[in-house]
Amino acid sequence: MFKDLNPILHSQLRLAVVSILISVKEAEFTYLREKTDATAGNLSVQINKLKEAGYIDVTKSFKDNYPQTICKITPVGIQAFEEYVRDLQSYLNIKK
Repeated sequence: MFKDLNPILHSQLRLAVVSILISVKEAEFTYLREKTDATAGNLSVQINKLKEAGYIDVTKSFKDNYPQTICKITPVGIQAFEEYVRDLQSYLNIKK
C-alpha cells in the first residue's frame, strides 16, 4: 500500500541539499551551509553520504588560496529525488 521512502533522501538535511541542487544544478559548500543553516561538520557528513549514494558529484579545488567545494546533482540524484517526491505524493493521495 505505502511505498518505502528513500532512506538517503528522507533525512531532512540531505533532502534540503538535493532540493537546492535540483533548482541551481550546482552550488558551493558555503552556499549550501547558509541555505540549510547546518553546521559545516554535519553538512560535510551529509554531502559525503549523498556522494556515496551517487546522487551528487563533489569537486574540491582552491580559489584565491581558499578551499572550494562544489556540489552538483547527478542524473541518478535527479531520478531519486523525482521518485521520492512521487512516493511521498502517494501518501497524500490515499482514498479513505
